[in-house]
Amino acid sequence: MRTLVFLLLLANLTLFGFIRLDSVGSGEAARLVQQVQPDKIKLLTPQQVAALGPAKVASLADVCVEWGPMSDADRVRAQTRLEPLDLGRLITQRKVEVIANYWVFIPPLATRAAVDKLVTELKAQGVRDILPVELGPQRTAISLGVFSTEEAAQARLAALQGQGVKTAKVGPRAQSVQQTVLVVRDPPAQAMAKLREMQSDFQGSEIKVGSCERTS
Repeated sequence: MRTLVFLLLLANLTLFGFIRLDSVGSGEAARLVQQVQPDKIKLLTPQQVAALGPAKVASLADVCVEWGPMSDADRVRAQTRLEPLDLGRLITQRKVEVIANYWVFIPPLATRAAVDKLVTELKAQGVRDILPVELGPQRTAISLGVFSTEEAAQARLAALQGQGVKTAKVGPRAQSVQQTVLVVRDPPAQAMAKLREMQSDFQGSEIKVGSCERTS
């Protein structure tokens, strides 16, 4: 009799233990479902991410910020201004083909010697992106930048006029050119704020925020 009672007690204790463990597991599972709520997770569009403030962007994982396109001269200038941030391996660059519809230029001069003389004078004035035209109907003209939009070209012209360049003009010129996009991976908030602050100083450049490209 005592043996039977002992076995019944042991069976009850075992059953109670299983019930207790099951309720704990169910509780944890229920709490996990309540916390995650996958049906309420919404992915942000690139436009929504771009509209976030620097601190919010910096808190996201696996985010790349692209800034460009820009000419070689602007790329060097941008990298110089970013150096104090010590971004190191976070910043890379890639080449892109850009269709330029407008250019800022000085009309063809009489001789190559006149071109060389004016180029020297422009460099002394601090003008960047100077490229003498070697071939075609605009030979002996001087290119001062190519742009995808007329607004960007006009902004460049205004900046040149402020530097004392009075003979430059804006004109249509459809051509494919290679420019550079700077890419910053998982940028700190300070870097994101600096990029947005600097953007207006680089005509025609844009800042885009999105997921980083996967590398094989």
